[in-house]
Amino acid sequence: MKVGIPREVKNNEYRVGITPVGVHELVARDHEVLIEKGAGEGSSIPDEDFVAQGATIIDSADELWGASDMVMKVKEPVAEEYHRLREGLTLFTYLHLAADEPLTRELVDKKVTSIAYETVQMPSGLLPLLYPMSEVAGCLAPQVGAASMMRPAGGSGMLMGGVGGVANAKVVVLGAGVAGQNAANIALGMGAEVTLLDTDLDKLRMSFWRYGNRVRQIASSKLSVRDEVLSADLVIGTVLIPGAKAPKLVTDDMVAEMKPGSVLVDVAIDQGGCFEGSRPTTHADPTFRVHDSVYYCVANMPGAVPHTSTWALTNATLRYATALADKGWEEAMREDTPLSLGLNTHAGHITCEGVADAFGESYHPVAEVLG
Repeated sequence: MKVGIPREVKNNEYRVGITPVGVHELVARDHEVLIEKGAGEGSSIPDEDFVAQGATIIDSADELWGASDMVMKVKEPVAEEYHRLREGLTLFTYLHLAADEPLTRELVDKKVTSIAYETVQMPSGLLPLLYPMSEVAGCLAPQVGAASMMRPAGGSGMLMGGVGGVANAKVVVLGAGVAGQNAANIALGMGAEVTLLDTDLDKLRMSFWRYGNRVRQIASSKLSVRDEVLSADLVIGTVLIPGAKAPKLVTDDMVAEMKPGSVLVDVAIDQGGCFEGSRPTTHADPTFRVHDSVYYCVANMPGAVPHTSTWALTNATLRYATALADKGWEEAMREDTPLSLGLNTHAGHITCEGVADAFGESYHPVAEVLG
């Protein structure tokens, strides 16, 4: 199989879809790996490192997409890439289609077989290809939140850890999954007073033992969310429903009553965001204001730390990439149910229920597609 790795073109996206280790594994299985010139530079991986493992460097993005049987990316195709989508192409990347109707229409109309990293799901509920980037985004959230709380950035001027005789910042984390636990861990390490909310009591119990009762755990409800948010200096939203739009947990009315200069970081923005006022932003222009609060809603947060992110992502995706290349997507999915849940579109149909529901379209189950 010819596996293509294009250069990412999303704003300030420095990750790349594979590492030299990944190239080595695919080439060893007699596959051909095509990499767009300079694709790894943002992750400190020069073309020469890919070539040394058997990759072929392609100058043109159009040529690479046209020659590839399967394209592996990091982020979803943006508008300038839509013309490269075509029938017969297998696309393996993060898609987040429930929050992106234009891309969904393009994939359906052009009959692309698209496989989303974020909907590959184990029987336990674990999302193995989302996990590493949730770790990274969770770790980043308190850092960007702390920077946004500084007065020059429009925040209240609150220091996360405080100093002697001055209160620490109050950080509220919505969602105790992978991103939420990592956010709580970093915020706690920065000296903040941290509260974690979730509807899953087992996750809250786990955090009780993990943090030695140094993080407050509150069962999430409309009332508890409101009470905690109104007193927060920093709110980090990490709530996720696999394949579907994130629920709106923080309303604009709540934000209107928050402390002036408070900050909200929406890690769930890829799936539409969990704050009512959220809209995607970029690393080049990351924040905006709602009432007297600062919102940080960068849709590719891990792209800011590409050296860590690229290697962490390939560690997770490589197993599935080699299966898709070795067996083709149909046979690979018949043998691996978690991978089959990653199929989002095929032959002009939507095969992910959450995506179909988001746009009121008909849903074609993967089992039906695989016969």
